[in-house]
Amino acid sequence: MLTIYGVYRSRASRNYWLAGELGLPFVSVPIMQAYRLDDVQAADAPLNTQSPEFLAVNPTGLIPCIDDGGFVMTESLAINLYLTRKHGGPLSGQTVTEEAEMLQWTMWAATEVEPHAVKIIMLRDAQAAESEQGRLTIRAATRALKKCFARLDQHLAATGHIVGDRFTVADLNLAEVFRYAMSQTALFDAAPNVKAWLEQCQSRAAFKAMMETRQGEPE
Repeated sequence: MLTIYGVYRSRASRNYWLAGELGLPFVSVPIMQAYRLDDVQAADAPLNTQSPEFLAVNPTGLIPCIDDGGFVMTESLAINLYLTRKHGGPLSGQTVTEEAEMLQWTMWAATEVEPHAVKIIMLRDAQAAESEQGRLTIRAATRALKKCFARLDQHLAATGHIVGDRFTVADLNLAEVFRYAMSQTALFDAAPNVKAWLEQCQSRAAFKAMMETRQGEPE
């Protein structure tokens, strides 16, 4: 049985979405980020990233984390690549070349896109986006993301998908990274293929189910 550690309001959302796409049964162990708690050691504190029980599973104290029949793995995007490789189906690479492309685009999203996009979502979550420093940070992040949006927009013009002509784990991984920048509508308006692609990804039943659960969690 697959166990996913992490609340839905975290990068674990990527793994919960994928599990839904693959139809995988799983056990969810909600682990809250320690920074969201006033006192992680309080008697009534929920399981969190500094709880001894979780650190025994993942000493790095980061979520998400999975235990797949005794195989423990971290890093949300890599977890998704592993699970699709293991279980196969249309979301996985059908050739060595497709697998390489999925890895390439996932690494690109993690290194070139997420460092900027995550600043946007974190400022908004902290309700600091309208502060002077917040506006400056978002402006710089948006400027850095323009080239990324332009590159992906050009790539999507061919088939509307990241790899091949179907929805794959690469689409899911990138959609979860680009979701962080959704508040910056000008970026999407300037990249219509990216805008249409993200809307299509988020129209999938498994994404909607994941988001419904996510929105039911405390902020």
